[in-house]
Amino acid sequence: MKKLLTLLVCACAAFTLQAQEISMGGGGAENPTINADNSVTFTFNAPNVAKIELEGDFLPAREVKAGERTYSTTRTSLAKSAEGVFSITTAPLESDFYTYNLYIDGVRVVDPNNVYQNRDVANLINYFIIGGGHGDLFDVQDVPHGNVAKVWYPSPRAKMAQRRMSVYTPAGYNAADRRTKYPVLYIMHGIGGDENAWIDGGRVPQVLDNLIASGEAEKMIVVVTNSNMSQQASPGDAPASRHRPQLMVPGNMDGQFEESFLDVVEFIESNYNVYKDKAHRALAGLSMGGFHTIYISANYPDLFDYVCPLSAAIVAPQGDRNSYIYQDLDAKLAVQFKKAPKLYWIACGNADFLVKNNKDFLKKLVDNGYKCEYHETEGGHTWKNWRNYLTMFVPRLFK
Repeated sequence: MKKLLTLLVCACAAFTLQAQEISMGGGGAENPTINADNSVTFTFNAPNVAKIELEGDFLPAREVKAGERTYSTTRTSLAKSAEGVFSITTAPLESDFYTYNLYIDGVRVVDPNNVYQNRDVANLINYFIIGGGHGDLFDVQDVPHGNVAKVWYPSPRAKMAQRRMSVYTPAGYNAADRRTKYPVLYIMHGIGGDENAWIDGGRVPQVLDNLIASGEAEKMIVVVTNSNMSQQASPGDAPASRHRPQLMVPGNMDGQFEESFLDVVEFIESNYNVYKDKAHRALAGLSMGGFHTIYISANYPDLFDYVCPLSAAIVAPQGDRNSYIYQDLDAKLAVQFKKAPKLYWIACGNADFLVKNNKDFLKKLVDNGYKCEYHETEGGHTWKNWRNYLTMFVPRLFK
């Protein structure tokens, strides 16, 4: 037993030393270093590591063949000096919000020298911001700030006593001031996400603060739902929920969420100082949330004057529970567009695996003479696109 304990202590010490070695970086410097020309340098002091690779949305992609499969990757090896210091400097980058991960001897990890990170489903991802332009929208600026609350609400239609959502209220919101009313944007995450996704990955508080402060957007409340009906809240934030977040969970595209969405609207309109009419409600969502956006707005045509499906997962629903939600979409769209929304705003990346589905849906709308907008951007099914879409459609709301 004593020998075993000694071995365990030695193993822990060795692991700690290696972690310290990596986390020390180049001379203890933080990562990344943003240079004067907006190139970015990453440095790691790790003489006992054989290989470090960087993967990020700011690096050029290349095609890699693995057996019969070909895939695209941005993974790039860092150069290693004789002293064991790994480093790489990118080309100058545009002002934006960027994300990345490291691979240390083939193992995907977050950068130990960068404390700034988000969780996307079960992945932790580092980020940095290059300011001086578009990236300023995603950063905290010296402007009046709103607040974000994690709010529990009852969902009787889902037979759940408590579910959780995130609610952003703009600077100056005063619950006691019942005379001042606000419009509401309801926004939904993609598959595997939760009520934290748009707050963290989408930078909703920062984007709204900055657009409102500049006068580009109206003051509004933003509600971020949890669309997974098998969950009360994000993993770890509800009873018996400390499990690894999963991409595929039951009860997210079978009609339950669409049916129970009225519980969210009713709670907000009973507990916040908001307008209670179609002209002051907006609905948006990414991927699975875009799927929900299409079906919720079609099933409740008098609720939303602003409808924004983003990279929408226009796919077959799961199972047949509450199938009435998904039946007769064409007829429901005809009713919805009889009193057309002020804005029906569709967006998708040109490399998104769902772009054809979105174009087919667009054609359906156009062929029927329904007024809508379509925005096709560079890139794929990524938060980079969805953050940018947020900055594009929010200034169009409630005008």
